[in-house]
Amino acid sequence: MEEAGFALRVSATDDFAATTRVLPFVHAATGLPLDIVLAGPGLEERFISRAVPVDLGAGVPVPVICAEDLVVTKILAGRPKDIEDVRSVLLERLDRLDVASIRETLGLLEEALSVGDLVPAFEGELARARSRRPRSS
Repeated sequence: MEEAGFALRVSATDDFAATTRVLPFVHAATGLPLDIVLAGPGLEERFISRAVPVDLGAGVPVPVICAEDLVVTKILAGRPKDIEDVRSVLLERLDRLDVASIRETLGLLEEALSVGDLVPAFEGELARARSRRPRSS
């Protein structure tokens, strides 16, 4: 990562990485933050398989979580900043999102976690985004 111009944003000890499963980097030349998530088996493998390669410049392609899976992870986290991120993704990409895939993944998470609030949270944000979109004439 250093050779590609990235530096850790925090002192990421082995304990930090094991607990958070995230390595937070920043690209020195651009200031672009980059979180590397240490994936485990199951759902995260699915996220990795659907990642989209993005060229950060100078021929450095980086796999980035697809928009649908980003929405899922943000709904799951549920913090105010995460919900604001969901709103931004929905407003920017609503016409291009695979909404069925988001619902399916959130449903799987609800079942695995024995909760029932993830799909309703998404549906609320989806309705909000649809109501805020300009109407075509």
